[in-house]
Amino acid sequence: MKNTFLVRTLSSHLFQLSVRLSLGIHHMGYVISKNVSTMRCYDEDNTEEGDFWNSDSYAHELQRCAKTRDLTGGKMIHAHIIISNFEFDMFVHNHLLNMYAKCGNLEDASQVFVKMPQRNVVSWTAIMAGYDQHGYGEDVLNYFSGMHRAGDRPNGFTFVSVLSACASLASPERGKQVHSQTITSGFEYQVFVANALITMYVQCKSLEDARKVFDKTSERDVVSWNALIAGYVEHGRIEEAIKLLCEMEIQNIKADHFTFATVLSGCSVLGDVEHGKKLHTQIIKIGLDSDGWVGNTLADMYAKCSTVVDDGLKVFDKMLDRNVVSWTEMIAGCLQHGHGKEALHLFEQMQLAGVRPNKFTLATVFGACASVSSLEMGKRIHAHKIKLGIEEDVFVENALVDMYAKCGSMVDAGKVFNKMPEKTVISWTAMIAGYAHHGFGKKAIELFEQMQLTGLKPTDITFICVLYACSHAGLVDEGRQYFNSMCQDHDIVPRLEHYTCMVDLYGRAGHLEEAENIIEKMTFKPNAVVWQTLLGACRVHGNMEIGKHAAERILDLKPHDSASYVLLSNIYAAADRWDDVEKVRKRMKETQVKKEPGCSWIEVKNRMHVFFSKDRTHPQTSRIYAKLEELTGQMMEAGYVPNTKFVLHDLPEDQKEDHLFHHSERLAIAFGLICTPPHTPLRIMKNLRVCGDCHDAIKFISTIVGREIVVRDANRFHHFNDGLCSCGGYW
Repeated sequence: MKNTFLVRTLSSHLFQLSVRLSLGIHHMGYVISKNVSTMRCYDEDNTEEGDFWNSDSYAHELQRCAKTRDLTGGKMIHAHIIISNFEFDMFVHNHLLNMYAKCGNLEDASQVFVKMPQRNVVSWTAIMAGYDQHGYGEDVLNYFSGMHRAGDRPNGFTFVSVLSACASLASPERGKQVHSQTITSGFEYQVFVANALITMYVQCKSLEDARKVFDKTSERDVVSWNALIAGYVEHGRIEEAIKLLCEMEIQNIKADHFTFATVLSGCSVLGDVEHGKKLHTQIIKIGLDSDGWVGNTLADMYAKCSTVVDDGLKVFDKMLDRNVVSWTEMIAGCLQHGHGKEALHLFEQMQLAGVRPNKFTLATVFGACASVSSLEMGKRIHAHKIKLGIEEDVFVENALVDMYAKCGSMVDAGKVFNKMPEKTVISWTAMIAGYAHHGFGKKAIELFEQMQLTGLKPTDITFICVLYACSHAGLVDEGRQYFNSMCQDHDIVPRLEHYTCMVDLYGRAGHLEEAENIIEKMTFKPNAVVWQTLLGACRVHGNMEIGKHAAERILDLKPHDSASYVLLSNIYAAADRWDDVEKVRKRMKETQVKKEPGCSWIEVKNRMHVFFSKDRTHPQTSRIYAKLEELTGQMMEAGYVPNTKFVLHDLPEDQKEDHLFHHSERLAIAFGLICTPPHTPLRIMKNLRVCGDCHDAIKFISTIVGREIVVRDANRFHHFNDGLCSCGGYW
């Protein structure tokens, strides 16, 4: 005990000395006027002026410093207290303690606490509130135990801090012990204590206990309702939150902006636009539609419901105070539902409004660029990010890598990746996925091996990308090895996507029976995508028997899936079984299934130009067709022979050739050649798989024009250069 006393005494003297030295306190008078209300201290002889400073005036100044978080001013007042002999005044000490705690200087707060010759409930509560406010829950509970040992009784405010500490520690056991003490102390039904109890149980994931406290509390305010509603929403019990809001209305409790924002966020999660619209009506009635927080949540709710994105934009347009959060939520909502162009348009409006984007905005916008394959826009926004001086963030850099990869520029993706100071498994996976989709299977595998050398553990998504790389590069043995390693060495349970990659791996290699066996032996029911993968392989290798079986399985699962009808029809057409082709087409008409028309597009000077087969709607049609005719002649001279088996219609041979010559990807290439500088790469996008004859033709074109031509179809990227393709003919 003597040692402890000596340590505490020495510590207190050192603390006093540090305060004096740090502020340059002299025995003579001094003036403080910058951060604290003007106060003058004179020599001890000047008692008339010195009498101005008493306990109340010190308390007032310390409260102001605590409120404004003015630590420097608070320390100056502390120094004044020491030389004015008020340092043993408990009332002043409690305010001093509160000031240090509120300003986040817990070390000095604890020194003041230790130095106090006497403490009361206010002293204990102030120190606990300070530690709780800054997230030191264990310290709060230690002080609470010390309070009990000292024989001081807690009050309601003490319990609020202690319950908050239990919540932050997610400790329901200790929370229940404190709950018992609130009952024995008679504070359980004080509304602010009850609210703290509800919040504690909610954060400790014990909603039933939270509801019991709520139901037992006779005097409930809007905070009580909000706490429980937030709990229901946070734990996915949205319908119960909505019911509670209805009860609130019945009991004439006026909901506030927090109530509506919380329930609206729940509607967003459920996709429950009907309840969202009803809440919107209530919000307008009580005049909360102009509230920024409510407006943001409303816009977000509408944006996340795909059928009513326009409603979200209407709400957004009416908002008076649109900050970076509002803009980002709307951009993300548009992107989430496939409206990439609208997302980019919103970003342009955001720039015109002078709102500075944050890292979440940029990551979302890079995703929008990727969704519409707008490399030019992506590069502009990347440059804008650098110009703004926004510091590098792994979240944004990952989105940049993904954007460049999906827009067809693995060179730019690699530059961003190599410059990243910090790389996460997501960074590596994005690059591996990029190489896989661009047909650089061996590079993807090399990168995967490098990642493992860094000590990062691959995820199930990483393995999907690796298996995809193997399947698109014909690396059957490697793919089988990585699948086994995933299961045995990394303890990752295969998902449907992993099995789909394996079906694709064997199917592309022509091992159709092995691919079918994988599907039949899977431990869970195969979906339409797995069977479509097998059907696509059957179409490439002309296996009608397995193809027909796969098509039947798909149509059982998705009777209106146009792609499956088309693939089956193509298998029959390739075998000249035109009667079977007609049967498939007749069935499509009967079930009102329509084939998605093939189209290709190219971005030139920040504008997308879209073409369909035999399209003559473009303003430069005459120049496009003239260029195409010139190219066709040059290709013929170079040895190109049209492969009419890819024309899946029963037509005369000359008409089949004419049909091939005017496919949408060739029109897009011709337009690109007449509208872009020589020797610059062309980047073409297509919504369907590029046909085999066009694949051969583009090889010839790349040699004739001396350009790299990058084509992104529904499955992958093809890089054509000097008569070769990155796929190596394996696609």
